[in-house]
Amino acid sequence: MDRQEISKVVEQVVKEVKSSSMTLSMAKELISGIEEKAGQMGMSVVIAVVDKGARPVAVHCMDGAYIASYDIALNKAFTSAGLKMSTAELSGLSGPGGPLYGIQHTNGGKIVIFGGGEPLLINGSVAGALGVSGGTLEEDTYLAAYGKELWNAARHNADEQR
Repeated sequence: MDRQEISKVVEQVVKEVKSSSMTLSMAKELISGIEEKAGQMGMSVVIAVVDKGARPVAVHCMDGAYIASYDIALNKAFTSAGLKMSTAELSGLSGPGGPLYGIQHTNGGKIVIFGGGEPLLINGSVAGALGVSGGTLEEDTYLAAYGKELWNAARHNADEQR
């Protein structure tokens, strides 16, 4: 390969990496949609979005949200990014007798084994994850799943515009 061919390959790789990375604008767009739905449900929640390395990109605390929900939302997002699955799915695997029983005691206690966390994919790969905390188990699980649907719809629309 000559320099020009190598340069083109590098440009393509950089473009692909950027297109599969969680950005602040993506996170804010997602959080906005979830906040709107939570407001319609009369809820005040904390919403955390992390990148594929489980590093926080954005965290929003709605007025009146529980203080404890901050860490819980971040840990739900960490869990979903780190294990590439929803925390609701992990719940079924981590119960007594399950193949991942006790996993919540690993990673400094940051693994959450109840609903409210969802991985976010771009082109089939984890680009980040979402964590929602502040409601009941069912409400958090619903809002996280709703957020994942918003994410998938936004990514589908972005792909169609290319």
